[in-house]
Amino acid sequence: MVVAVAAAGALGTFLAGVVLGMESDLAAIARALVPAAVFTVIVAIAGGRALAHLSLRTRFVGIAVVAAAVAIANVFVLSRQMFVSEHDAALVSVVVLFAVGAGIAAALVAARRSAVALEILDATAARLGGGDLDARVGSIEAGAELDRLGRTLDEMASRLQEARATERRAEGTRRDLVIAVSHDLRTPLASLRAMVEAIDEGVVADGPTVQRYVGEMRRSVHQLVTMVDDLFELVQLDAGAIQAEERRVALEDAVGSAVSAVAASAREKGLRLETDLVGVAGVTCSPRLVRVLQNLLTNAVRHTPADGSVRLEARRSGDALELAVEDTGMGIAPEEASRIFEPFYRGDPARSGAGSGLGLTLAKRIVEGLGGRISAVDADDGARFEVAIPI
Repeated sequence: MVVAVAAAGALGTFLAGVVLGMESDLAAIARALVPAAVFTVIVAIAGGRALAHLSLRTRFVGIAVVAAAVAIANVFVLSRQMFVSEHDAALVSVVVLFAVGAGIAAALVAARRSAVALEILDATAARLGGGDLDARVGSIEAGAELDRLGRTLDEMASRLQEARATERRAEGTRRDLVIAVSHDLRTPLASLRAMVEAIDEGVVADGPTVQRYVGEMRRSVHQLVTMVDDLFELVQLDAGAIQAEERRVALEDAVGSAVSAVAASAREKGLRLETDLVGVAGVTCSPRLVRVLQNLLTNAVRHTPADGSVRLEARRSGDALELAVEDTGMGIAPEEASRIFEPFYRGDPARSGAGSGLGLTLAKRIVEGLGGRISAVDADDGARFEVAIPI
């Protein structure tokens, strides 16, 4: 690149001589340009290598000095070739020396803002490397390149900060999940252990008591199996995979399957199961919606006292399918509405209720995977869960 620039400069000088009508001197000019161009290339390459490891301020000043030195050398060569008089060469040299001072001053002024900007960038990068993700470069106004570098560094810091916050939230969720799983596994396991030991050691021997223990053991095993199945399904859920599924079922069939799954439990408590389907004839949905409705109905049956009612509504609203499960149970406290979909969260402090504590979490994950939303509100006589899913 240096050779190309020097050659272009020499060619430009030669053409200028042609334009100015110096045909008789062109040969001498050409002879003078060759060593001048060679000298310029040597100085530029040597200067570039010498300046490469210096500070920005020194580099700018060096460039000004090198440019002036090349100009003075060229004037000297021209004077020796008798193209200019010694008096004119001396005057030009004085002017060039004055230009050196002006060039150095301009270089220092130009380098100052860039040097300060680089110091700010260096200090911010050092703080970020030390773990201070609140560090930002801000506005440095040091030219397009350095400004862009500052914005890039700030964007990187913001992304790192978001990633760290996400990691901490995930770690907190994982820790809470492990604690909750340990707590919920301990109760049925302790119950199973006590009953097995009682039967094994002969503490319980009469038939009716053994039969009752067997029933309790079966219930504890069922609770464990349900929890493990829900945990496995929760881990396997993938929003992208849910949206990519193409299999569809009729909404009426999905509602019928979900209602049938909880009908026996509702009858045992004397609850009324009601459905209200408006304008959904011919509407299809993902088969996973059966699990959503089943979990919501199971939750409603569990928290509704005897002789109450559980109602499932479904209607089409434009391009969306709106569903709701409403019960006449204990309702939802305002402070619980924001946490009710968290894994293993239960309203009862003792966490002694039946179920795995993952039903509503699974329902929320599936609904969001289908591109919809789910919410819980405190109704007049109980609780109401509302679901909206695009058709």
